[in-house]
Amino acid sequence: MKYKPTIGLEIHAELKTKTKMFCNSKNDPDESRPNVNICPVCMGHPGTLPVINKEAVKHVLKMGHAVGGTIADFTEFDRKNYFYPDIPKGYQISQYKHPLVSGGELAGIAITRIHLEEDTARSTHDTGAESLVDFNRAGVPLMELVTEPVIHSAEDATRFAKELQLLLQYLGAGEANMEKGEMRVEANISVSAEEGKLGTKVEVKNLNSFRAVERAVAYEIARHTELLEKGEKIVQETRGWDENKEVTFSQRVKEDSHDYRYFPDPDLPKLHISEISDFSEAKLKRELPELPWQRRNRLTTELGLKADDAEIFVRTKDWGDYFEQVADVLKSDKKLINLANNYLNSDLLPLIRNDQRGRPQIQPKSFAALINMVGNNEVSSRGAKEILKIMFEKGGEANAIAKENNLLQQSNEETLVPIVKKIIEAHPTVVEDYKKGKEVALQFLVGQGMKESKGAGNPTKIRELLLKEIK
Repeated sequence: MKYKPTIGLEIHAELKTKTKMFCNSKNDPDESRPNVNICPVCMGHPGTLPVINKEAVKHVLKMGHAVGGTIADFTEFDRKNYFYPDIPKGYQISQYKHPLVSGGELAGIAITRIHLEEDTARSTHDTGAESLVDFNRAGVPLMELVTEPVIHSAEDATRFAKELQLLLQYLGAGEANMEKGEMRVEANISVSAEEGKLGTKVEVKNLNSFRAVERAVAYEIARHTELLEKGEKIVQETRGWDENKEVTFSQRVKEDSHDYRYFPDPDLPKLHISEISDFSEAKLKRELPELPWQRRNRLTTELGLKADDAEIFVRTKDWGDYFEQVADVLKSDKKLINLANNYLNSDLLPLIRNDQRGRPQIQPKSFAALINMVGNNEVSSRGAKEILKIMFEKGGEANAIAKENNLLQQSNEETLVPIVKKIIEAHPTVVEDYKKGKEVALQFLVGQGMKESKGAGNPTKIRELLLKEIK
């Protein structure tokens, strides 16, 4: 019997604002001291009144326009009532019946809603017999996005989460750093043997890495399938993910919405989005930057990059910006741009990743100058790698470094003929192999010529002289 998994995601992402969602306490995810960014409002003191953070609302509306969702005309905030140490008021301000955004699509996955709420405090349970609560995060603007249950594999669930993280970063709405807890994923998973019918839903909460998302969803699909094959029932519940054991574990029976006793927050005004000029559709759409999928398309169609290469520059926005600055200097010459792409990802990126010291930054204009030298056959590929290494470690311009280190490509026969003769004399067996028809032997000799010339010899000229001398 074939079982079909169905997955819906609920993703929470902290938004990048100067202050919290309903007060003027600082929103600082990098603060390491506990309980310093707090005030009577976010601590839930009696008699305090919340005020809506306009920038947070704007971030969510931009997200809605980016994914093609329907922006609410009327929206309001609700109280979600439950008691837990990380909720100082005894309720969380969220949105229930009237979210800011309904519908839309991202990475081919339909979206149900996107709404705005406040984050909870951070609890620490690994301090022995006690649990500690840090309220710095309490009240931070939190976007929640809910997808339709239309995902059918762990891989697609992870792909969606990655694309959402990218979109948040491109919009400037949030860093969505999962290691810092700035984006958390919850997956609702069911498995059914009946076409068109969903199985019993299980929610896996607080998945804090893409690896955890993919493995937890895959684990639950396998667990549900095994239970169904045994004829056992699946319990609707909330489960956690054990990163070390790579298994899910039962936490509690799943609550329904009525358990939270939602009602409109009486301290916050209702919002009519169309009446707020800063939230006008035309204004917000004008402010949208180039989106990840738009950049993907432009890099492949206009600049001629392969899809995998384009993805590297889309996924790491700053790296993509650097590449595009180089491409601008190269004046959209697709041959040189692809050459730049190769040297950036194959040569410069490893240098950056392995560097443990402070280093001079190679300016895009300087890097483009090196690529032009390679394209004009002024330096060989080997010479270019050496120049790039010197530029990276010590700074300087490509042309000057090439001259100082004798790396300008040599095509002069007076210089290369002695090198070619030396190579032939040093490798008589390889020469004989070539004469017997082994083409690879000639490539070896060319390589030796390049080595002997310290990367400065023109490989085409070396090959030509080798053939001339061997015959």
